[in-house]
Amino acid sequence: MILDEPTRGIDVGAKAEIYQLMRSLAERGAVVLMISSDMEEVLSVSDRITVMHEGDITGVLERQDCTEENIMQLAMGRHVAAAGPAWLEQI
Repeated sequence: MILDEPTRGIDVGAKAEIYQLMRSLAERGAVVLMISSDMEEVLSVSDRITVMHEGDITGVLERQDCTEENIMQLAMGRHVAAAGPAWLEQI
């Protein structure tokens, strides 16, 4: 399931319901791809974050490496040591 800015413009209660639905789907084995410009949202609900800069993937961060600093470094096109597997460099 692809969700593009799923909580933009809605109230806090509705956001919580959407997050619960996303978690429930993921727990049942569904893949949930969320696109969001809300850093707090991305950090709070993501298991893995893929960051792009100028149309190219610059890194994939696992949950333990998902920090605002790492995301911003990748978003500016800079290298982050924890930014993903070696195969990513071949993309």
